[in-house]
Amino acid sequence: MLYTMCYDSPVGRLWLAEKEEALVGLWMEGQKYFFGSWKEEAGEEKETEVLQRTRRWLDRYFKGEKPQIEELVLRPAGSEFQKAVWRILCQIPYGEVTTYGEIGRKLVASQGLASMSAQAVGGAVGRNPISIIIPCHRVVGASGSLTGYAGGIQKKVKLLTLEGVNMGSFFVPSKGTAL
Repeated sequence: MLYTMCYDSPVGRLWLAEKEEALVGLWMEGQKYFFGSWKEEAGEEKETEVLQRTRRWLDRYFKGEKPQIEELVLRPAGSEFQKAVWRILCQIPYGEVTTYGEIGRKLVASQGLASMSAQAVGGAVGRNPISIIIPCHRVVGASGSLTGYAGGIQKKVKLLTLEGVNMGSFFVPSKGTAL
């Protein structure tokens, strides 16, 4: 059974989803890929222990604390490639950013690949089903572009600002995806 809960946050309404005692989703209302692969599965709104623990984690995060990802049991659904990208996202420290290209280089090094495109990485980052906790908002373009956030660029800016990231070297592109 899929259990869901709504959470009102400083970046808008969030939807949390749990299945089999693990967090499987955290989406911003209206974001691209909202509810992802769980769209077809009927869920029940219920504040389970996993969802309550996630709510407390988010409360701390939005107060400016630095809760650890490992405090929660996460089970994002995706391909092995996507999961490899999401594991790298989990290693980006609070208040820091990385680029799609850097994530690609880490995949090449860890998996013995010949190369990896930043676009392939961007596709996996964009399909992250556990936003904020798996910190896809900490990924920027190599030029400093804040493009590519399924929840919307302004929410990405808000999250990075909350984490104390110096926004002076970043810019919002005039056109692109997920603006």
